[in-house]
Amino acid sequence: MFDRIAPRYDLLNRILSGGTDVAWRRDMARLLPDWKDLNVLDLATGTGDVLLTLYDMDPKMKGGVGMDMSGKMLSLAKGKIAERGLSERLRMVRADATAIAAPDDHFDAVTIAFGIRNVIDVTKALREMYRVLKPGGRVLILEFSLPENALFRQAYLFYFRHVLPRIGGLISGDRYAYRYLNQTVESFPYGQAFCDLMTEAGFNDVRAHPLSFGIASLYQGDK
Repeated sequence: MFDRIAPRYDLLNRILSGGTDVAWRRDMARLLPDWKDLNVLDLATGTGDVLLTLYDMDPKMKGGVGMDMSGKMLSLAKGKIAERGLSERLRMVRADATAIAAPDDHFDAVTIAFGIRNVIDVTKALREMYRVLKPGGRVLILEFSLPENALFRQAYLFYFRHVLPRIGGLISGDRYAYRYLNQTVESFPYGQAFCDLMTEAGFNDVRAHPLSFGIASLYQGDK
């Protein structure tokens, strides 16, 4: 499915979020550990926007690895990274978030944006993130959530159920992919429920930061 929508993926992210996705990635960058020479792993990296944003905003970042299951997404990411002359610093690897191809205690930070709800086994993926983090390292997970305000939630769900699938399907040519989006968002745990999953996976000082009135949440946890 992600291979099919890859050519229009970045464009649709900007249109459907009204550009808010850019601000959310910057919020993620601000929560990176305050260490020098950061080595970052970005899971479900897609077209590489998270790693590029982190690199632009954090001069302490030495380099990073992006992992994804979609070959076409990774191909686009490699092209964007090459255009920036960053191919030696930011590497793309085709891999599964539930079986991360990296040794224990290897990365200073692990990030994943709008991908955790797509993995087959969320608990296993969280434990893998914990495993590959260095002691003191941080995981940052950006994901859609549901607003607490009842009226705003109704408007948000109307957009997600009826407007977003039509626009996404029209531009991408794949209506199923954007129906899938709202279905997974509504069924995925968020807020304290997701924080509990992170705690069970071993993370400490777990926090949820609601973004844009709660339509997305940025979760952080330390090893």
